[in-house]
Amino acid sequence: MSELPNCPKCDSPYTYEDGVLLNCPECGHQWSKNQAESGANQKVIRDANGNELADGDTVTVIKDLKVKGSSSVVKVGTKVKNIRLVEGDHDIDCKIPGIGAMGLKSEFVKKVTD
Repeated sequence: MSELPNCPKCDSPYTYEDGVLLNCPECGHQWSKNQAESGANQKVIRDANGNELADGDTVTVIKDLKVKGSSSVVKVGTKVKNIRLVEGDHDIDCKIPGIGAMGLKSEFVKKVTD
């Protein structure tokens, strides 16, 4: 019997196979065997609606956002082009027209489909 890897989310040793997926009975996390073999635990960043974001996407702001250290506000509906995904407290680096370079959280944007 082959040794199955621990769950990448909760590190539980009780993982089991279900077809092409590996499952964790403790936290309910599912991942593919290929992901487990390559060791790639890349974080998937999603917008407010659950759509997966990628570098270069265009997003729209869904809530008025105050800019720290300024009296400026990023208004609802502001379109932000060519985003860049980053690690840290903010998920997105971008340039907002009229304001400049900013970091945004993915929970306050939605992906624009062209």
